[in-house]
Amino acid sequence: MRALVVYESMFGNTERIAEAIADGLGERFEVTLTEVGSAPDELPDDLALLVVGGPTHAFGLSRPGTRAEAAKQAGADGVRSGGRGLREWLGDLKPSPGLPAAAFDTHIDKRFPGSASGAVRRRLSSHGYDVRDTQSFHVTDTAGPLVAGEESRARAWASGIASRLVIARGGGSQGSEPVSGG
Repeated sequence: MRALVVYESMFGNTERIAEAIADGLGERFEVTLTEVGSAPDELPDDLALLVVGGPTHAFGLSRPGTRAEAAKQAGADGVRSGGRGLREWLGDLKPSPGLPAAAFDTHIDKRFPGSASGAVRRRLSSHGYDVRDTQSFHVTDTAGPLVAGEESRARAWASGIASRLVIARGGGSQGSEPVSGG
């Protein structure tokens, strides 16, 4: 079974979480990890799971203005995702009714309203995707770094999603070999 992880990242923190998620899914799926600027607008027919995530900007998905501000803050280092963001990609994404999906985000480790994962969930659901789970991962400040243990938590979260989906599809139990192919 195939999974696609699409991410947007400014300072590299969300990219690191996306890599950990791809690693966790890789226990049971053939995984493609794609930065949003390279993500397809139409998903492959043999895709079994879509996972989408990005940083929380102004209580939701990034906008051109918030991406410009992040680029200014990054300075000479630049940002990882400098072009099209998740907001634009999700607007162009073709519906895939019933396709299992999950959403994640990174945001500062404080209680603030809103999240990028909630916005992703709403947009995917409006296109008919079956959003099974959302999760937030924390950074210590706008540019990071990640809070200790977040990459391990992301890996475990993804592994759990993969296990539940494989079991739901009759692909085995927790102790079965990874499913690959396609």
